[in-house]
Amino acid sequence: MKRTYLGEFEEIVLLTVAILQDKAYGVSITEEIEQQTGRSVSVSAVHAALHRLEEKGMVSSWMGEATAERGGRRKRMFVVSALGNRTLDEIRLLRNRMWEAIPLHIFSTLPV
Repeated sequence: MKRTYLGEFEEIVLLTVAILQDKAYGVSITEEIEQQTGRSVSVSAVHAALHRLEEKGMVSSWMGEATAERGGRRKRMFVVSALGNRTLDEIRLLRNRMWEAIPLHIFSTLPV
């Protein structure tokens, strides 16, 4: 299978959609990213990443129900697709393999 590569921010957004499961929409994703990373993130940057992820087939979306707190406006909800799950698994395996390949003495020589 040819792998589609993700940028760091796309990966973070995809991971966040996976964390939130059925509660993943623009604002909730933005808030979770800020909580998890301590980084300030704009909703528009999250929406742009979600659009790219949807084009790549990593997430799918649908319009949720209207809610009182949004003045009756509907939310676009997101979920990780099967391809997105496989991609996250491949990324995790690659990162783990690379971390494990670092010689242990490297960590003992790094300044604290």
